This record gives sequence, structure tokens and C-alpha cells, in this order.
Amino acid sequence: MGKHKDILKSLNAGTAGVRAKIPGVYEGFATVYRSVYADGALSGKVKELMAVSIAVKEGCDGCIASHVRSAVRKGATAEETAEAIGVAIQMGGGPASIYASRAWDAYEEFSNDSALISS
Repeated sequence: MGKHKDILKSLNAGTAGVRAKIPGVYEGFATVYRSVYADGALSGKVKELMAVSIAVKEGCDGCIASHVRSAVRKGATAEETAEAIGVAIQMGGGPASIYASRAWDAYEEFSNDSALISS
């Protein structure tokens, strides 16, 4: 499949049990997510790139995979993604530089997925 796609698949499978027990929490989170990442004064793409930076700074592989995929879906370019990763490195230093490579790998994986881009 792909490393970052596998991360997302694993996370979805791993949360299925708790989602079944507290569906309202997950439905509420999904509603907030859709609202936050909708176009507004900032485009959804810019918001996703902001989330990529935060995910790299926080060192969250699942967040990196999710937000890079969403940024690619919203048209993020290699240059835009690289600059967002650069902000994370500036804010997070050495530890963020490690996750920066993971975010770039995710960008390359998702940006080369023609099915993802055309959806």
C-alpha cells in the first residue's frame, strides 16, 4: 500500500473499538474537523499546511499522514509543503527535523497517488 497509507489504515482499525463505544465523541470531532478545515479567511489548503507544521513539531506520525494527505487533496505543492515543514523545523529544532523527513516522505507518497489527487 504505502507506509503513510498503512499508518492511516492502522490508526483507523485501532480506534474502531473505542469509536464504537463513544460514537458521539468521534462524530463531534469529525464535525469540528470539517468546520476548521473548510475554506474561510484562510483556505483549507493553508490550514492543512499549518496542521502539517504542527504535526511535525509534535512528532505525530498519524497526524503527519492525515494532514499531508489532506493538503495534497487540496492542491498543496511540493514547494508549499516544504515551506510548511521548514516552519516546523524552525519552531521545533532537532526533533522536528527528524519528523520533517517523515512528512516529506508522506508528501511524496500521497502526491504520487493519482487516485488521491483526482478524488
